[in-house]
Amino acid sequence: MKVMDYGLKPIDFNAPPQGLDSATATGVSRRGFVMTSLATGFAVASNPVLAQAIHTDTKGLDVAEVQVPTQDGKIPAYVARPAKGGRHPVILVVQEIFGVHEHIKDMCRRFAKLGYYAIAPEMFARQGDVSKMTDIGAILSEVVSKVPDAQVCSDLDAALAFAKASGHADVEHVGLVGYCWGGRTAWVYSLHNPKLKAAVAYYGLLDGMKSPIKPRDPVDFGAEIKVPVLGLYAGNDPYIKPDVIATMQGELVKSGSGSEIVVFPNVSHGFNADYRPTYDKTAATYAWKLAREWLTEHGL
Repeated sequence: MKVMDYGLKPIDFNAPPQGLDSATATGVSRRGFVMTSLATGFAVASNPVLAQAIHTDTKGLDVAEVQVPTQDGKIPAYVARPAKGGRHPVILVVQEIFGVHEHIKDMCRRFAKLGYYAIAPEMFARQGDVSKMTDIGAILSEVVSKVPDAQVCSDLDAALAFAKASGHADVEHVGLVGYCWGGRTAWVYSLHNPKLKAAVAYYGLLDGMKSPIKPRDPVDFGAEIKVPVLGLYAGNDPYIKPDVIATMQGELVKSGSGSEIVVFPNVSHGFNADYRPTYDKTAATYAWKLAREWLTEHGL
């Protein structure tokens, strides 16, 4: 698939996984780690990077690549936090399909500028190094489709444990913000960890992803969520149809969580990705305002 088409026309997000072993099908993979360090710059498949891409400086921040201990080894992660002392509320930042590349690191820095301890663990470390892959279809079929929800939740738990051990994080005040693939994760992890204060899901898939390693779609458990989640969705999204969003909204009403979904008309999937042709500055700016207010209103 041509990179400039991603986000503008449908592709198969759920290509059948190949060669899953029993460990992968049921939880955390035991195949070892493909990635031991994070990507530098932008993922190859996200090129060409447009001139509009935002770069947030590190003034007043401490930033670092770290190694997060997990059940079966260590995964790399990016941390950005205020340089001043003390413990800061935590934001788990969850990547798109391109991994923890420069855009996700920049989002961490933006949150750190607001006073948060932001950490973005590399969620595909076992399955593949997407930063070096050139074809989006291959990223989806060879890596993304093989990442179990159980592994994702376990690794995010590990990232929180790492933050706590650092002495710089207030883990009684934790939120999560996810983008695209990470937007679906926002719903999944909110069900897994009801202690989250709040979450924000940027255009995360709500259905069509079920498999042996992804046993439930967000529309299947929306009524069970207790964490207040703000969904930020696109009106012209080829992957997420209006009727599916409406179904999810109905399920969220049943949950009593106070979760909401906002749909931005006339924009595409990926409207926050400032390095891509899908970027919409007006929608992204307003979504950033809504996300910040949501986190603040819910104790973050």
